[in-house]
Amino acid sequence: MYRYWLNAARSAALPIRKTKEDYRMITVWGRANSVNVQKILWVCDELVLPYNRIDAGLQFGRNDEPDYLTMNPTGKVPTLVDGDYALWESNSILRYLVMQYGESSVLYPDEPKARASIDRWLDWSLSTLQPAERPVFWTIVRTPEAGRDNAKLAADIDNVGKLWKMLDAQLQGRFFIEGEKFTLADIVLGAYAKRWFGLPGVERPSLPNLERWYQRLSTRSGFKQYVDFDLT
Repeated sequence: MYRYWLNAARSAALPIRKTKEDYRMITVWGRANSVNVQKILWVCDELVLPYNRIDAGLQFGRNDEPDYLTMNPTGKVPTLVDGDYALWESNSILRYLVMQYGESSVLYPDEPKARASIDRWLDWSLSTLQPAERPVFWTIVRTPEAGRDNAKLAADIDNVGKLWKMLDAQLQGRFFIEGEKFTLADIVLGAYAKRWFGLPGVERPSLPNLERWYQRLSTRSGFKQYVDFDLT
């Protein structure tokens, strides 16, 4: 169990011993190297929101235990617990955190068209980008070379590159995905972009707008603390 307290200066998060008082703090279940957990921790940093995190998934297990499945019947990570309320699905968690703790936040504005424009990218990330990027990540990072299908890998990389070209076009003349303001769309796609740019041995198409946007994101505290690590 880790407790993190983010002050107004967004100082480095330090794990300390859990106390009884901490049970009122939100809890994030999930391993730190999960891209879907990283998105949530990044939002907590942007909102200066304290939280506890409990390792779960892959080598940590716990996500197939009855108490976890009561909170999250999918058996996946992340899961958010806020008091007696449990929520799963990473992008739903992001929306909830901003609506609950980020009043008037530009991360997820109230205006319907602005919010819908952000939502489309959040939906696209899970319906289209992540399913395309996952086999590339698993093959390069988690599959020994002897077990790789290199022809399929090349085709998968080409497919993901086409998706990033779409975002590169969206970023033409824009500072962030939806204009001048940093939003949930940037957090979600920024976490996936770390995987794209961090994969070794990948020949990537020229994406100048995407690269400039990614460099902007790399200066943010939440990115540096929770996303910018070697891929494992």
